[in-house]
Amino acid sequence: MSSKKYPIRIAHIVGKWVGGGVEAVIMNYYKNIDRSKIQFDFLIDNDSTNIPYQEIEQLGGKVILIPPYQKLLSYQKELKKVLKEGNYKIVHSHINTLSIFPLRVAKQANIPIRIAHSHSTTNKKEKAKNLMKQTLRPFSKRYATDYFCCSELAGRWLFGNKEYNQNHVFLLNNAIDISKFQYNKTIRNQKRKQLNIGENTLVIGHIGRFVKQKNHEFLIDIFQEIHNQRKDSILLLIGQGPLLEPIKEKVKNLNLTNSVLFLGQRNDANELYQAMDVFLLPSLYEGLPVVGVEAQAASLLCILSASMTKETKVLDTTEFISLEESPTTWATHLLNSYHNFKRTSNQQEIQQNGFDITKEAKKLERKYIELNKR
Repeated sequence: MSSKKYPIRIAHIVGKWVGGGVEAVIMNYYKNIDRSKIQFDFLIDNDSTNIPYQEIEQLGGKVILIPPYQKLLSYQKELKKVLKEGNYKIVHSHINTLSIFPLRVAKQANIPIRIAHSHSTTNKKEKAKNLMKQTLRPFSKRYATDYFCCSELAGRWLFGNKEYNQNHVFLLNNAIDISKFQYNKTIRNQKRKQLNIGENTLVIGHIGRFVKQKNHEFLIDIFQEIHNQRKDSILLLIGQGPLLEPIKEKVKNLNLTNSVLFLGQRNDANELYQAMDVFLLPSLYEGLPVVGVEAQAASLLCILSASMTKETKVLDTTEFISLEESPTTWATHLLNSYHNFKRTSNQQEIQQNGFDITKEAKKLERKYIELNKR
């Protein structure tokens, strides 16, 4: 094969870059794919907050800012111009039901391969957001030529059972660099020292944006019950987002200020997992949360809401609890499970379940090359 064909440049439609899970997944693949064959250009809303310009440019990619889709006319005009000038053959959209907007423009710009990627699902508690999702969902396949998903649940939700059953949806796991998360007692002790946490303190951890989907209100209620039963316990909250201040206020009103640490947006999450004992994720919905995979790779006891895809469970020790259960039930269950829990390394299981980024990146590379030949 002539090297002149490479690299194939893929236009990735990311939407808002806010340092969330989807962005982490895209970057994991970008860092691990063979960039002499495949290159990524990132088309990002110009009101984004956390874009890693330097890292992307060092890897050979481009950041192209476009108006957000809410400004539909200028969005479509600018996007069409970028797609035509970039001479792309493949556009890969990561914005779920909203992918209808960029993929329609991509079709108008005569881009032959248009990928819609489902990273998420929905929950009836998010009424306004849910209404928009359900309205747009029937059109999700209209301008896409190819369908990707992060889990069976996410694939069936966006593209339908028929497409999924006929193998028309390409499953790409939210894979990670396993070696970065491997349990390390030295790092655990260092991090706890930095955070002034005692050796025997029970540390509950959570990583997620402060948005309704992540269900922080309920998370705080669970922690209050845990703290009532075990005073020597601390909650680490990592992330940022619009609901940060109301959650801080709730923590203050419950007199938990000294027991809840708000650590903001971090780039040392792999080390912070080491300081934790239990990872708690009571989300209203998830496609397949990359933080759930990372936490298991760090050999943590993981307690997750039953509202997410069962593929998130990689280790036998990981448990799902219904959101219908009370915070007291969650707390009691967590403490009982932790009492019998032993933290041991489990890299092999993570690898066998398809979450090793080195293997999965090769799979994506082959897929892009195959699509480019079409």
